[in-house]
Amino acid sequence: MTVGGNEDEAPRKRGRPKVSSDDDKRANIVENARRIFVRNGYAASTTAVVATEAGVSKQTLYKLFESKEELFAAVVGAHRRMMLDLPREAEAISIAQSLEQIFMIDIDEETDADRAGLLQLVFREAPQFPELIEILHREGVLASRRELSAWLDERRAEGRIRLEDSASGARMLMDMIFGGMGPPEGRAQAWQGREERLAHLRRCIAIFCAGVHAR
Repeated sequence: MTVGGNEDEAPRKRGRPKVSSDDDKRANIVENARRIFVRNGYAASTTAVVATEAGVSKQTLYKLFESKEELFAAVVGAHRRMMLDLPREAEAISIAQSLEQIFMIDIDEETDADRAGLLQLVFREAPQFPELIEILHREGVLASRRELSAWLDERRAEGRIRLEDSASGARMLMDMIFGGMGPPEGRAQAWQGREERLAHLRRCIAIFCAGVHAR
């Protein structure tokens, strides 16, 4: 028996510290980078600041991202999920309801402002960094359109919609919904209120669903 101790108490074993995978580190860096880019702007943001706030070394950051431009492309790719909730599993709800959820038209104002922040950054700094527009188009718009087109193809295969060209359908939907939301800057001036905007977006979705004969 040990003095002042419990003889039945096993000594604690020190386990090896949990090591984050590269995927975890990458996701952490990208999320911190998104906040820093939106807060400071692209020009004023540095990989050193991102590394510090993400709690990693610059060596680790450059192992995962070769440049600030590549890091920004990853940020846009991650931001894509804030714009379209895709991919997603098949759901026992109407096509219209699924589209409302995919486009997240009913999100709160704070979240809406958060997802608009990166777009505002791109448009604001594009004259100085024209590559930002190309990155947004490649990693954001085109990739989102492909994901939405794939979702429409799945619904067509299920016999729930009739649509000759899913890529065209995806483009049409994105033009209607994102155009209907109004510009990232000045959205408050585009609509008298949130409910008016939601009603308009739901009408856009209803018109699309009627056109593809969705059940």
